[in-house]
Amino acid sequence: MKAATYRRFGGPDVVRVEEIAQPAPRAGEVLIKVMASTVSVADHRVRSRNVPKGLVALTALTLGLFRPRTRVLGMDVAGVVESVGEGVTAFRPGDEVIAMLGAKFGGHAEYVSVPAKGPIATKPRNMGFEEAVTLLFGGLTAKSFLGMAAIKTGDTVLINGASGAVGTAAIQLAKHLGAHVTAVSSGANRELVESLGADGFIDYTAADFTADGTTYDVVMDCVGNAPFARVQGSIAPGGALLLVIADLKGMLGARGQSRRSGKLVTFGGLKLTYTADDVAYLVSLAEEGKYQAVIDRTYNLADVVEAHRFVDTGRKRGNVVLRVP
Repeated sequence: MKAATYRRFGGPDVVRVEEIAQPAPRAGEVLIKVMASTVSVADHRVRSRNVPKGLVALTALTLGLFRPRTRVLGMDVAGVVESVGEGVTAFRPGDEVIAMLGAKFGGHAEYVSVPAKGPIATKPRNMGFEEAVTLLFGGLTAKSFLGMAAIKTGDTVLINGASGAVGTAAIQLAKHLGAHVTAVSSGANRELVESLGADGFIDYTAADFTADGTTYDVVMDCVGNAPFARVQGSIAPGGALLLVIADLKGMLGARGQSRRSGKLVTFGGLKLTYTADDVAYLVSLAEEGKYQAVIDRTYNLADVVEAHRFVDTGRKRGNVVLRVP
């Protein structure tokens, strides 16, 4: 099968499309013929080893010290069940599904095998494959973090970096929970985030959201530039700081900051695990018209290097989709 592989860390040009062995589903697995995946910031970080400060050594243990341990990137897929392994009854060939692969990767290929009891669900009936795959990386990450804060109707939520894959998902999910959402992004993204439900908007190029004295029940940082020391005054008593991106200092300090301040500070870490129910929840929102796919650009698998180049700019809005024809 064709797959986008990389054999060393570096820039977009380390990725190339080549023929590799097609997987076969083992007992309890589903083989998916991939129709679409996304090229996410996670793919960028893994490929380039451009990780938050202090985490290079730690990530090398997971990603590989001298060369990548996983040759095929892609954390999510939308496609058609090709075959199933022994013991699988929940899915059958021909089912249209979406699945989160997570840190196992493998989505930038024509086929991938996934556990039938993992984070996989039937594709939304009202979405094509390219739209449906956008529910996974951004949607599941946002759902997991927002769940840590136990958001309720009337809570105020500020999303720093609201125009990316996680940010655009977080706006929609927080609004579904009944929150009042303030989006922080560049002025060029105002129309986008407001169309997703943002109640307020702050252009970070013109104003610092920490400087006006406003407090929020939840501050969600999807950028990595809002550590507790900077934003603690913007978090209401008993509120939460959700660090979607955190450096080693932020991770090590989170527990102590929570204890001393009475405000939850969390970076997620190993707690970010996903289930089939999580995926099904997002599918149900999409089918009810309560979750909108946000796609910036779509590339064919043959153009995967260009997709990586665009993601590397850090300017994508929502998702970059990789079509696997």
